[in-house]
Amino acid sequence: MELTGRTALITGSTAGIGAETAKLMAEAGTEVLVSGRDAERGTAVVNAIAENGGLARFFAADLSDLESLRILADRVGAVDILVNNAAVILPAPTASQDVASFEAVLAANVRAPYFLTAALAPAMLAQGAGSIVNVSSTLARVGTPGTSVYSATKAALESLTRTWAAEFSPAGVRVNAVAPGPTRTDALLGALGEEGAEQVGKSTLLGRIASPREIAEVILFLASDRSAYLTGATVAADAGATAV
Repeated sequence: MELTGRTALITGSTAGIGAETAKLMAEAGTEVLVSGRDAERGTAVVNAIAENGGLARFFAADLSDLESLRILADRVGAVDILVNNAAVILPAPTASQDVASFEAVLAANVRAPYFLTAALAPAMLAQGAGSIVNVSSTLARVGTPGTSVYSATKAALESLTRTWAAEFSPAGVRVNAVAPGPTRTDALLGALGEEGAEQVGKSTLLGRIASPREIAEVILFLASDRSAYLTGATVAADAGATAV
């Protein structure tokens, strides 16, 4: 298995893309550190991995809280792979965006990956190897009414991807991002419903929404040595939504 002997921390991995990434990385031999706020769902992901012969542990954390983030970083210690997947979206038209939700989205989507990366990157740099994968969104590149704050945070994460690559890659730590298009997650279905999600999928060149597993495959590729010559890149896994 290509990632045997490596340890990966995947934030927001109790459901959706994060959970599928955790399961896929475990299949590739990684010891997976599952992180999220919901202990019940996190335990379910860990159990599913164990039942399939993989190795995983759950770490409860609310990354929008800096003390919780610090405790998580201390508990997991050195890792070989970091996937910054956890995110919050609180849609609102710009004119009615309230400060509390604005700050909540920034805290979860920018501040959390920034300081978690700052805490964990030094160990990767010391060993001269590592891979950081940031999960962005097509909304970082496509204007959509009501998502101004979320879209801005994802654009910031893509910018951080390039800056971190410039900072870390000369020492052997690669940093890349994946920008998923519409994906069949609880968040998307909860926001749009089945019919609305399907309509969004039809607007892509492939005419459908992605499964979480399809996005997880791209994350695995970016985390593994198969992408050894790739750093500072954002891969658009969006069925061509941003290509035309």
